[in-house]
Amino acid sequence: MTGCGLYGSDKVTVPSSSAAPAIRGADISTTLLDEAAGNVLSADGKEQPIERILVGAGANYVRLHLWIDPPPGYFDEETALTLARRATAAGMKIFLDLHYSDTWADPTLQQTPPVWRDLDLKELSDRVFDYTRKVVTDFARQGTPADMIQIGNELSSGFLWPLGKLDATAPGGGWLGFLTLLRSGVAGAQAGNPTGHRLSTAIHTARIGEPDAAHEFFDQISAAGIPFDVIALSYYPFWAGSMSQLRDTMIDLSSKYRKEIMVTETAYPWTLRGDRANLALKHRNQLPDADRFPPSPTGQAAYFAALRDLIAQVPEGRGVGFFAFEPGWLPGVGAHPGQDAAPYTNLTMFDYDGEALPSIKVAFAPPTN
Repeated sequence: MTGCGLYGSDKVTVPSSSAAPAIRGADISTTLLDEAAGNVLSADGKEQPIERILVGAGANYVRLHLWIDPPPGYFDEETALTLARRATAAGMKIFLDLHYSDTWADPTLQQTPPVWRDLDLKELSDRVFDYTRKVVTDFARQGTPADMIQIGNELSSGFLWPLGKLDATAPGGGWLGFLTLLRSGVAGAQAGNPTGHRLSTAIHTARIGEPDAAHEFFDQISAAGIPFDVIALSYYPFWAGSMSQLRDTMIDLSSKYRKEIMVTETAYPWTLRGDRANLALKHRNQLPDADRFPPSPTGQAAYFAALRDLIAQVPEGRGVGFFAFEPGWLPGVGAHPGQDAAPYTNLTMFDYDGEALPSIKVAFAPPTN
């Protein structure tokens, strides 16, 4: 496969096959918003819902993020429950991403929901336990039990600020509050999980290429005796650096902590041309591996083929998989209400007309034997 066509050409060759990780997933949380905006997806010219296109390509997991009290239409529990029913009907497993916020949570902002802001640490810890238990129970009761859950989103700076904020200038670095709340979330998830059903717990950080900070983070969690199963990493190369840094981080953390490891968020551009959006990524020099993976449909496919091979290189089979972030988030839906498009529409796995790009079949291809 070589790149050509409307969105530019390149001389990249995509391998005909690559190692298939156990988890081949996608975050599809904006799906109902996309559908309400009139966006339609297709693969090989056939219109289908995103979960059916993903399953047809070999995907086996969806990731759904949940906010506490979001703006109408954005990522409340009912939205996630609806998508979980659709994904389960398509044969996919469920990974829940609890933000513990009313909006996006990342290392730069972890807002405690207003309804929880007046609580002290003990009260907030209890609320986290109760909320997490209820969410897990609700998914199980409708016949779509979660197979994996992450407690918080991109926890590099903690969560539920200020009580759960990690801050070197705070007493004790803020670890007491953070670990107290994290422990409650993990315990709540297990309390809500049905007897006999396996629920894996992931801890999510954006620490790529920062070994000292990553070690302190997981050392503290391990020393506190908080149980978890999977180290989850965000990897966006235009922010986190080259794929070699991801490889080194995955090998280092999985070996040091003897845990499974996965890329829980990733995306790569298929074009630098925008459609209604003020793109966050619009220059080739923002891509550290641009010569290897140019911003084109074929370059995007090559990126996912290389990612699969990298995951397979993690020693002792601890590299378990990846989740593409919002592959169907087309123009017409913003990151916040009232916006016409998100700044990430060139990171989808569908073109601006909604037709699946070559990366879909490359990224999610199942094992061949």
